[in-house]
Amino acid sequence: MINITKNFEDSVLTVTLDGKMDTNTTPQVAAEIEADVENADKLVLDMKDLKYISSAGLRLLLSLHKKMVVKGGMVIKNVNETNMEILDFTGFADILTIE
Repeated sequence: MINITKNFEDSVLTVTLDGKMDTNTTPQVAAEIEADVENADKLVLDMKDLKYISSAGLRLLLSLHKKMVVKGGMVIKNVNETNMEILDFTGFADILTIE
C-alpha cells in the first residue's frame, strides 16, 4: 500500500510518498504523477516516509528523470538509509539529484 500526496505550486510538482513502492503500487504512483507532471517545470519527490522501493519503482524514477531533465529537473528529498543504499548499489545515486 502507498499513500500519495501531491502539491502543485509555481510550476513545481511535489509528490510525497508514504508506504512501499513495489510492483503492485508503482503503477498507481506513475498514474498519479503522470496526471500532473506534463504541466510542471520541476518535480520534487519526497521519500521521507517511503519504506521500500523495488526495481519497478526504480524504473519509474529513471523514466521520470528522463522526462524532467529536459525541463527544470527532478529532485528526490528525504531518502531514508535503506532506500539510499538501494540507490547507491544500483548506481541511481550517481544519475539522480538527491538532497
